[in-house]
Amino acid sequence: MSVHPWNLAVWQRLTREPERLPHALLLHGMPGVGKYALARALAQWLLCLTPTSQGGCGRCQSCAWLMQDAHPDLHLIEPLADPDEAEKGRRGGAVIKIGQLREVIEALSLSAHQGGWRVAIIRPAEAMNAAAANALLKTLEEPPPGVLLILVSHHPRRLLPTVRSRCRAVAIPRPSQPQALDWLAAQGVTGAEAETALREAGGAPLLALEFADPERSARREGLLQALAEPAKQDWCALAQALQGAVAETWGWLTRWVSDLIACKSGAPIRYFPQHTPRLQSLAARANPVQLWALYETLLMAGRHLQHPLNPQLLLESWLLRYARMEDRA
Repeated sequence: MSVHPWNLAVWQRLTREPERLPHALLLHGMPGVGKYALARALAQWLLCLTPTSQGGCGRCQSCAWLMQDAHPDLHLIEPLADPDEAEKGRRGGAVIKIGQLREVIEALSLSAHQGGWRVAIIRPAEAMNAAAANALLKTLEEPPPGVLLILVSHHPRRLLPTVRSRCRAVAIPRPSQPQALDWLAAQGVTGAEAETALREAGGAPLLALEFADPERSARREGLLQALAEPAKQDWCALAQALQGAVAETWGWLTRWVSDLIACKSGAPIRYFPQHTPRLQSLAARANPVQLWALYETLLMAGRHLQHPLNPQLLLESWLLRYARMEDRA
């Protein structure tokens, strides 16, 4: 797996002196900036039988195993869905549990199959439950020789302070807009669609590439057209049509309301400048108290989106509140 262009400086800094690598790295940054790709590239470089300054050779047996996700000295720890929690509609239906950590820790205590490094990647590290984090802490305090633990995190402050303090923290940057647009163009996403997707992704190119999916873009524009003309909508029918995409719809509605608040206060429109005239017209008629109340409701709802009990009713409640925002005084 190759390192993204904007992460080459980080790569060079980490690989300059392999003998001085710490036993644990914490790669942190916003989603969609290539943290996992960098972690995989580091693992391949360390496990490769004939590594170069650019990374793994891509030809040896070790690289072949890694590219097939079958390397015996590389362990990937990711969340497991918890069906009991999901059925109850609770937060955090996907967690990393202590059993997963114990299994990997036991494997890391054995000799390497090829006599070199052993690597474990934990992503996202903040998905570890308390028991798993405490199990990892013991290994961080007394790491076996020749082991590198790579924690990949979107939200490092959610980790135990004792876990963070025992890792070398490495911030993974967000690229400049020209860098991000150049990379998106190389993936076939150009022009206004690339700029819109990048704004929605907060400047994260990998996330923007996902957001530029044609079907997703069509859903987004359909919702924005409805939000721009609230008097003409059947909100219950729209909620029914979008109930399979609650998180996406929440994101678009939250950003749209944020832009309305910006218009109302005279600030620049951040997310949907292509809809500036409609946003300005709606903002002029919107009740500011109701607008802010809806925005706060949406922000609170964003914490509980994984398993809504009734997605259609949830969407209806947001959309109907939006439809009543016009100031009729």
